[in-house]
Amino acid sequence: MAILLEMMRVGTFQKVVAVDEASGTEVTFMAPVSASRLDIERLARSKLAYVMRRKTPET
Repeated sequence: MAILLEMMRVGTFQKVVAVDEASGTEVTFMAPVSASRLDIERLARSKLAYVMRRKTPET
């Protein structure tokens, strides 16, 4: 899953916008400025997977 990330510093936090390139699904969350890029990417993948599962109708 390819993810586009945008991070904007807001005081002691950073606002993170993550977009799944294939589906266009977007999630937004706040993370501490001290959070590593790896942790932010991991959280973004997790949140996107959760939102995409919720959007898919059960069969």
